[in-house]
Amino acid sequence: GEVRKNYRTEGHGPPLVLQHGFTGSIDDWYDLGYVDGLRAEHRLILVDSRGHGASGKPHDPAAYHDTHLAADVVAVLNDLDIPRSHFLGYSLGGRIGFALGVYAPERFSSLVLGGISPYARIPTRKAADRQRIRIWEQGREAYAASLEPLGPGFDRYKTRALAGDFEAFIAMSRSHSL
Repeated sequence: GEVRKNYRTEGHGPPLVLQHGFTGSIDDWYDLGYVDGLRAEHRLILVDSRGHGASGKPHDPAAYHDTHLAADVVAVLNDLDIPRSHFLGYSLGGRIGFALGVYAPERFSSLVLGGISPYARIPTRKAADRQRIRIWEQGREAYAASLEPLGPGFDRYKTRALAGDFEAFIAMSRSHSL
């Protein structure tokens, strides 16, 4: 089914989609200075991935297949009547970028992808995914404790992650392990 897509635009110039990482939101790009640094030269399209921010949060792992994640970004470009854009994605955003390179390459002039690999996940990463799911199943206190080592520089990130929809995070993690 149709999943609500939340996005925001800032600035003027060639379009550039900014796609945040897992458990984040478009607010990350403001907090980290990307919006201030890029809006003078680009029309920024900040997209909350499904399961995140103010976008729809399905609880079915099938809703997080790469085809759906890519289609959401293309739908935002269509909504804004933008035929072609640049793309910058980090972590989950990088995963979405790889999907766009497969499913919609004609819509992007460039893909800048960080914090992600195109290769299959190694067993230790899959074990970490299972551990993360167990923590979410234990609730907010357990998740807050797991984020403690990040330190005070990540307070806004931690607050957003803790406010997230854990069932959506679990569904996405089970979809095919980020």
